[in-house]
Amino acid sequence: MRALMAIVAGALLPLAFAPFGFYPITFLSLALLFWIWRDSTPKQALLFGLLFGIGQFGVGVSWVYVAIHTFGHAVVPLAAFLTALFVGYLALFPALTGFVIAWLRRRLPNSSQGFLLIILMPLIWSLVEWIRGWLLTGFPWLNLGYSQIDAPLRGWAPIVGVYGLNWLVAIAAGLLVWWWSSRKLLNRRAIIGLLLLFGTGQFLTMVEWTDPIGQKISVALVQGNIEQQTKWSREGLQQRLNRYTSMTRPLLGKYALIVWPENAISQFYDRLEEGFFKPLGERASKQGSEIVLGVPVRRDDGRYYTSMAVAGDSSRQYHKQHLVPFGEYLPLDSLLRGVIDFFNMPMSHFTPGPKNQPPLMVAGTPAALTICYEDLFGEELRSQLPEATILLNGSNNAWYGDSLAAHQHLEIARMRSLEFGRWALRATTNGISVLIDPKGGINKRSPQFEQAVVTGEVQPMQGTTPYIIWGNWLVIILMALGFGSVGYRIREGAQI
Repeated sequence: MRALMAIVAGALLPLAFAPFGFYPITFLSLALLFWIWRDSTPKQALLFGLLFGIGQFGVGVSWVYVAIHTFGHAVVPLAAFLTALFVGYLALFPALTGFVIAWLRRRLPNSSQGFLLIILMPLIWSLVEWIRGWLLTGFPWLNLGYSQIDAPLRGWAPIVGVYGLNWLVAIAAGLLVWWWSSRKLLNRRAIIGLLLLFGTGQFLTMVEWTDPIGQKISVALVQGNIEQQTKWSREGLQQRLNRYTSMTRPLLGKYALIVWPENAISQFYDRLEEGFFKPLGERASKQGSEIVLGVPVRRDDGRYYTSMAVAGDSSRQYHKQHLVPFGEYLPLDSLLRGVIDFFNMPMSHFTPGPKNQPPLMVAGTPAALTICYEDLFGEELRSQLPEATILLNGSNNAWYGDSLAAHQHLEIARMRSLEFGRWALRATTNGISVLIDPKGGINKRSPQFEQAVVTGEVQPMQGTTPYIIWGNWLVIILMALGFGSVGYRIREGAQI
């Protein structure tokens, strides 16, 4: 029965994320898992955590199958196997969490339920989630903190970031279990804890961490909506050049900054520099506009990068630092290349860009750049702040078709704006292109799977949020203190 409850709790958890946004499910789902773990043996807790993870990621990242089968042309059994392998890997993290919690609980026989549910379980959960965010280059997708983008706890994001939010969610889940398991409707300490957690979060949403600087910038995001399958063909390249040029022409002179998405042009910058990019940049400059676009950039030594570049100015380019394993580089190249078409596509072994690249000057203001998947890693984006006054992201979500991926990715982008107190411009190939305000709210957005232009004004912002100053170090230090408390109680057997 508990095994069934674990997998159902995990499978329901993605409903807390976009596009559904039923954020209370986050607390209920995790609280149910904590309740199951409360008196489990280490082996049982490992199994229940594994089942929870299979439910969570089996539903939440099912879009991986679309990329492998639909666009990678893998046969159904192989695509299903690779997707299951990926889900199984991710499920190991909640499995590990459960095992460690149960193992430590046996060494804390005299500790109260309050300590176990409010300190130990949230601490181990948060530590393992942080490890998931960097191990093997990291995959922090479906971090529970993202589910709180429209919830009262979001007020904590500019202070502790998404990993801190994840911890607070776990504490709230522990408080719920403590309240329920005490068999007292008025468990005052649990109720006060929940009220403080959500009340302070709601209060913090009213704090303005950053201030406007300079004039607003008129912007336009161009969404070409060109079929992903045509990306590398000669005819597809010409279609892209024609589509984006024709959609941009009416915008010149009306908008100071025009953004094309990642891989808007699927040919090396140097091959088109004289015949396309320079004339395009000159035409835009004469009319008072700048165009930033996604294009691969090749160096003389043969290395190439996935980049965002200012049309006509090869000195202003940003090169993607955090590449997608198996999508932009192949970890086991000699073994895997040739297994499925997905690994044999042109430009499938990019070079990561230099670390700590400075903000890119666009339309007279410094912008913090990320390309697609990179905006999952707030700690890396933080290196461009507080100098940057806006955030700019170019993405290509066409790989995932009509799935949950684009909506979940937009939620992640919103969290970056909230953490850093900056407007964000997000241009995508086929949606969702969006302007995001410094509170993480959606100002304007495009429909999916349509040609669209999103226009508006963004205000450059200056100043620092606490998260810009501390990054994830505040959470890491608090974790260290928490483990110190656990270690002390193991030695002393003290009660909370």
